[in-house]
Amino acid sequence: MSGPGLRDHRPSSSKAAAVFLALLLAMALTLALTAGPARAQGNMVPIPTVSFTFDQADDSGRVATVINVMFLLTVLALAPSILVMMTSFVRIVVIFGFLRQAMGTQQTPPNQIIISLALFMTFFIMMPVWSNIEDRAYKPFMANEITQKEAFDRAMLPVREFMFRQTREKDLALFMRIAGESKPVDKSAVPTLSLIPAFIISELKTAFTIGFLLYMPFLVIDMVVASVLLSMGMMMLPPVMISLPFKLMLFVLVDGWNLLAGSVVRSFGELAGI
Repeated sequence: MSGPGLRDHRPSSSKAAAVFLALLLAMALTLALTAGPARAQGNMVPIPTVSFTFDQADDSGRVATVINVMFLLTVLALAPSILVMMTSFVRIVVIFGFLRQAMGTQQTPPNQIIISLALFMTFFIMMPVWSNIEDRAYKPFMANEITQKEAFDRAMLPVREFMFRQTREKDLALFMRIAGESKPVDKSAVPTLSLIPAFIISELKTAFTIGFLLYMPFLVIDMVVASVLLSMGMMMLPPVMISLPFKLMLFVLVDGWNLLAGSVVRSFGELAGI
């Protein structure tokens, strides 16, 4: 009689103990959550806040200073886009991307190396343009000799001249026609908003042309290796595994990085200082 009774009573007692422990745990969590805000209110810990208001200014110079700060922050936010759209960066980084794909080295060099090299080459190529901007716009503006609008107009002249040298007339005519602009009398009549996209697609065409020329010698090596493997009956062996060392050896023997970097810089003409 006692044996079955004890066996029936033990499971019920274990369930009651589990429920009791769960209730204790819930009470402890509730106390922990409510004790934190209470301590914060008791100690009065200061919490920083941010407010944005529009007030009336007594001095017009104060308003001008705020506008200049906002303009500077806007320029800093758009600086990466300006660097990509209006400089030599597009052509260089696309060419290096084609080179890596043509050699079949996957992620070597890494993207960080390619972008960093493209940035420093962009600084080198654009240095005469930026020096011209500093002499014609930045220094007179800092000396209070010209206004901010005049400084901006003077700064755009060297950049526009650089873009005009690299832009095809066909691409420029396309965007002028889309914008509904009449045929310009001279370069000064071309809007900058039409010049920038025309410059970008011209740079892409030039980069793709150079990329095609880079592909040709490596493609020949791939075809020769594939033909040799096929003639030897080694159809299961990927030709890329065999052709990659030969492509690397060819690129090193001809000093490929020196030739490629020099050709890219010289492709920008007189403004590169070459």
